[in-house]
Amino acid sequence: MLRLYLCSVYYSFNTKITAPEVRRMSQKEGLRANSFQFTLEGEPFRILGGSIHYFRVPRAYWEDRLLKMRACGVNTLTTYVPWNLHEPERGVFNFQDQLDLKAYISLAAELGLWVILRPGPYICAEWDLGGLPSWLLRDKNMKLRTTYPGFTEAVNSFFDKLIPIIKPLQFKEGGPIIAVQVENEYGSYAKDEHYMPYIKEALLSRGTNELLLTSDNREGLKCGGVDGVLKTVNLQRLAYGTIQYLAYMQPQKPLLVMEYWSGWFDVWSESHHVFPAEDMLAVVSQILEPGVSINLYMFHGGTSFGFMNGAVANLGTYKPQVGSYDYDAPLSEAGDYTTKYQLLRNLFSQFHSEKLPEVPSLQARRVYEPVIIQQHLSLWESLQFTEKSEEPVNMENLPVNSNNGQSYGYTLYETTISRGGLLNSKKNVKDRALVFVDRHFVGVLDYKSVEFALPDGKGERTLSLLVENCGRVNYGKALDDQRKGLVGDIVLNHVPLKDFTIYCLDMKPNFLKSQWNSVPQKPSFPGFFQGMLYVDGHPRDTFIRLPGWSKGVVFINGQNLGRHWSIGPQKTLYLPGPWLKSGNNQIIVFEEQKADDKLVFVENPDHGKTIDVYKYPFCVLL
Repeated sequence: MLRLYLCSVYYSFNTKITAPEVRRMSQKEGLRANSFQFTLEGEPFRILGGSIHYFRVPRAYWEDRLLKMRACGVNTLTTYVPWNLHEPERGVFNFQDQLDLKAYISLAAELGLWVILRPGPYICAEWDLGGLPSWLLRDKNMKLRTTYPGFTEAVNSFFDKLIPIIKPLQFKEGGPIIAVQVENEYGSYAKDEHYMPYIKEALLSRGTNELLLTSDNREGLKCGGVDGVLKTVNLQRLAYGTIQYLAYMQPQKPLLVMEYWSGWFDVWSESHHVFPAEDMLAVVSQILEPGVSINLYMFHGGTSFGFMNGAVANLGTYKPQVGSYDYDAPLSEAGDYTTKYQLLRNLFSQFHSEKLPEVPSLQARRVYEPVIIQQHLSLWESLQFTEKSEEPVNMENLPVNSNNGQSYGYTLYETTISRGGLLNSKKNVKDRALVFVDRHFVGVLDYKSVEFALPDGKGERTLSLLVENCGRVNYGKALDDQRKGLVGDIVLNHVPLKDFTIYCLDMKPNFLKSQWNSVPQKPSFPGFFQGMLYVDGHPRDTFIRLPGWSKGVVFINGQNLGRHWSIGPQKTLYLPGPWLKSGNNQIIVFEEQKADDKLVFVENPDHGKTIDVYKYPFCVLL
């Protein structure tokens, strides 16, 4: 029966796909899923989709990346909406500049792309807390992704702002949005049977009137759906009869692989994951042959700039993800064509009645002269007082940012000790702490190292713990437990430490207000190191490499490029040309333990030693 089903779908797709035109008001019906095939404007329609996240691509490059997508034969753009960027503080919304969602969707329409919007509120996306704002965790009883009133009230407020922006961009209003996703992969979470109907109604009641769909892996299909909403599936290889299972669960409906994973993400200290182009093409061909629709996740990954990377919590481990979201996708992190792109373009061209657009030229890159470090500022000279507290206070509950807490970066906790002995974190360091006595480094506390011996000394001494939020888990059932900083007692000789002075180091733009000094022969660590990159002529893309440095964060003209860490696999940081200017450009490196006297630039990225994605156990579990 399933074979007959797939064959019937195949024969309905003998006609070629006509490239969509620039949007106009239309009285025809939008995307429908009323039979074995999708229809759009009453005609058979095959979704050849690709994911590009506007928040991972510099706005100046939106058009470049979308044109390259269009030239590959993709007809539908998919994108998530990151709640945590659009509402960084409760009731404070940002839909401007880099976060101008309306402009992004409108641009897609101008370039001839349909849009499937994935507004969450949870998006996963290897993004901090799956896109949920950290201020939700100020509520000690918070139950994320449920109908807990503290969560639904916040979702309602966000949707009250978001949906009016996207409503006029829907197909019915003459826009390019042909479908909207209800939440994301809820079947793998499924803590509240009332939650998905609530999200569906939250979208509908505010004017969402295009096709609704859900997205789950095979196991999630069992409990991730909601009445009246089309189910779609996520996969990478055609194992376990996943597509047939979707057809069985949803007879006489069109089939869509909502996330076909073209590659995979990376975590610190492991290898760069790749999915061979020939293997990918073979699976995509098998998906398309019987008439199934597809969306490539990712078509172009881009970069998780700043502190926005997520983390993996699997089988009792915690692994933060790197900043590069290259994903081994058809378009590289910097927008280069790959073998996957060329193979897909050849394949997708077979499903179009017209010749595909010409492939746009690549952005030029430059290898700039090394930047010599000229100035230095010790961490201890840059501290801005935040709070005194008898007990440790987690990052999210600090009285900063208009009482919304600290979301990202580092937090420094200091107290006084009068003796040495065994220091134990009780697993309350989230996620990694550099430990100092009288501002001399003595050790590290993290998920693997939970105790070590402090040296003895005379009199009272200052114990400092510089705690880094390395990224909140973005997938799985541990979301409610993602508070950062010190989340409980730290004990010395089994006695809890008390009376902390706490400093917020979220490293937002213009966070350094102290006077810079010339670099001493032996600079203190942690510290900030500054140099100037002189750009002669038009700025071009480049990659920063930091040989001789250890671990920290890189800023260019106030923009946070992300973390660097010598353990790899990521060895370079992508620096987009539009973030540079002709003349002098300020580069600041926050370095935890070891610095060189310069920064160097290279033409191409170095993602580190590679491993086939299918050998990565977490991917197999998905």
